This record gives sequence, C-alpha cells and structure tokens, in this order.
Amino acid sequence: MNRRRTALAGVLALTTGLTLAGCSSDSGSGGEPELKVVGAFMPQPVSDMAAGFLVVQNSGGTGDRLTSVTSPLSDDVTIHETKNQKMREVSSFEVPANGELDLERGGNHIMFMKLKQKPKQGEKVSVELHFEKADPITVDLPVKETTHNPKKQ
Repeated sequence: MNRRRTALAGVLALTTGLTLAGCSSDSGSGGEPELKVVGAFMPQPVSDMAAGFLVVQNSGGTGDRLTSVTSPLSDDVTIHETKNQKMREVSSFEVPANGELDLERGGNHIMFMKLKQKPKQGEKVSVELHFEKADPITVDLPVKETTHNPKKQ
C-alpha cells in the first residue's frame, strides 16, 4: 500500500511539474499580444468627416499591428499618420510589445469619411479595431466638444 501511494505521489508531482513548466514556457516565449484601449474619443464633427483618437496598450510580450477600423457610422473608415504636418492613409500601425499605439490630435488617427449621420456631443460612436494577431476589439468613442484635446500626463 505504501509503495502504491509513493508511486501515485511521484506521478502527481511529475504531472504537476510538467503542467507548470508548460505554463511558464508559454508566457516566457512572449505569448500573445494583450491589448486594451484607453482614452478613446471623437470630437463632434462639423462636416461629413470625423476623426477618432485612442490609445491601444499592449501589456503582452509580443507586438501586433492595427490593420483596420470599421464602424456603423461610415463605410469609409481609414487609419492615417501625420508627418511633417501632412496626413496620409496607411495600411497598419505597430502596437509594440509592452508598449502602446497612441492615436492623438496632431498625430496618427482614425479618419471617418462620408458620415451616415453627425454624432452630437454626449453620444457614443461604436468602432471595431482589427489587428494582425489579436481578436478584434469593440470600443465606444464618446463624442466630445469639437475642440476637445486631453492633456498628456
């Protein structure tokens, strides 16, 4: 009986050790991107175009790329970079491992063309962010006053 208990204890210890080793090697290899969105907003549009701003934080050890944005507000939603005060459409933005992608006024942003309606201050606009690796993230952009520009901390 003692021999059987000792053998069973050995098997349990070995199985537990292998399970824990498997868990730690997964997280040690970088794992998946771990994305979350903060600081999202849209200034109230004054024409049939609008911009969206947000920060995608990645606490994972693997980078990712924002590849597109979709929204019921417009069938024409693109991502733009701003360099030397010139705006141009891009196919993706990097979301670095243990870093963030900052879409902000005067910089990179989401562009909504041919709005189906003009959202008013206090409303929310739903968007879905699509990534190369991570699952899509749905975000509600609160519509702020036209001049809203949160201060950097």
